[in-house]
Amino acid sequence: MAVPSPSPVYSSSQGEVLPPPGEASPSQGFELVEPATSKRRGFVFSDAPATYLLVGINCAVFVWMVLRGVSFQSPSPEDLLRFGANNTSLVLHGEWYRLLTATFVHVGWIHLATNMWCLWNLGLLGEPLIGPFGLAAVYLLTGIAGNLLSMAVDVLSRTDSIGAGASGAVFGIAGILIVLLSNRRLPIPWDELRRLRRSVIQFAILNLLIGGASNFFDVIRIDNSAHVGGFLSGLALGFPLVPRMTAGRERYFARQKITFAMTALLLSLFGYWIANLSQS
Repeated sequence: MAVPSPSPVYSSSQGEVLPPPGEASPSQGFELVEPATSKRRGFVFSDAPATYLLVGINCAVFVWMVLRGVSFQSPSPEDLLRFGANNTSLVLHGEWYRLLTATFVHVGWIHLATNMWCLWNLGLLGEPLIGPFGLAAVYLLTGIAGNLLSMAVDVLSRTDSIGAGASGAVFGIAGILIVLLSNRRLPIPWDELRRLRRSVIQFAILNLLIGGASNFFDVIRIDNSAHVGGFLSGLALGFPLVPRMTAGRERYFARQKITFAMTALLLSLFGYWIANLSQS
C-alpha cells in the first residue's frame, strides 16, 4: 500500500503541537524538526513515541503468536481467535475485548509488514499534529469503530466472519490527518499541507478500492467494512479538533480529551445497538 512519506513539520520541544499564532516562545515554541526516519537524526524514540510503541506492540504480539506455534505465513482461524481476533458471535456472547485485541493481531507476516509500514509512515506524519496520547487514542478508537462496523455488517447479512489487523486503525489515522491537514492556520506552508493531504487522500482511496475489489476475488479477503468504519470515525474525530489546534496546548489537549471521551461513549452505544439488533 502506498503511503505518504513523513515530511518536516512544526512541533514543540515536547512533541506536542500548536500554540496560538504569535504566542510562541523559546520555552513553549515550535521548531522545524526532521522526521524520525531522517538519516541525519536516526532513530529517536521521543520524536514519535506512540508510533514506535504501537508498531512494537503489533510486532511483539505477532512474535508471541509464532513462538506459540502459530503459522508465520497463514494462521488458522482457530489460532487467530485464540489470540484475540474479532468474531461477531463471540463478541455478542460477551467477549467485547476482541474489538480491541483484534487491532493487534495479524494474519501472517505479509499482513503485519504491510500494516506496520502504513502505520509507521502515517504515525510519523500525524503524531506531531495530535501528540502521543492523541495518536494512541485515535488508533484504539478508530480500530474499535472499524471492528464494530464489521460486526454490524455481519449481523445485517447474517454472516459470522473473523477479522484481525491494524488496518481499520491505520485508516482512522488517515481520516483524521485529512481533516487536520486542511487547517490553513498551521505553521506549515499551505503548498506543503496540500501535498501531504493529497497523498493521504490518495492512500485512502486506493486502498479502499483494493479492499472493495477483493470481494470479487478468492485470492485474498479484505474486510473493507472495517476500513470504512475506521476511516469515517477518523474523519469525525478531526472536525472538533481543528478549531483548537492553534489555541494553545492546554485548550487543544482539553478538546482532545472531550472528543475522545464522547467518541468512546458513542461507540459503546453503537455496540449496544448492534447487540440488540442481533436479537431481533
